[in-house]
Amino acid sequence: MRSLALIVLVSVLGCSRSVSEPSGDFKPATAEPLPPGPSKLETVDETVGTGREAKTGDTVRVHYTGTLMNGKKFDSSRDRGDPFEFKLGEGKVIKGWDQGVVGMKVGGKRKLTIPSDLGYGDTGSPPNIPGKAGLKFDVELIEVK
Repeated sequence: MRSLALIVLVSVLGCSRSVSEPSGDFKPATAEPLPPGPSKLETVDETVGTGREAKTGDTVRVHYTGTLMNGKKFDSSRDRGDPFEFKLGEGKVIKGWDQGVVGMKVGGKRKLTIPSDLGYGDTGSPPNIPGKAGLKFDVELIEVK
């Protein structure tokens, strides 16, 4: 019986305390919203290559750096010193890459700005890419096989 009285007393005292409002410095624990991405794939050739042109079905090797729309880098083959290889049009990469690399020539450098529906969509690629994120890539075409 004593323990029941103690529980009731602690409960009453706990409920009677007032809760203060957070200070003006309070910030919710949510990620900062990202700037909106584009509504369609955007490509800008910084350097037009002079080598073989990449077509759907070709295997390509590229160096790339990927950033969110706010400029935060999330991946870079350059930082690893290891070019990335994939077959165009096979669906092994995000759609923005399958579409955005086609037409590049070896030696070319292209900026891709990719809407979320051609990137990682509503779910993103946690923990580095949030859902609905537009993406930017700097891509250099090294080889076409």
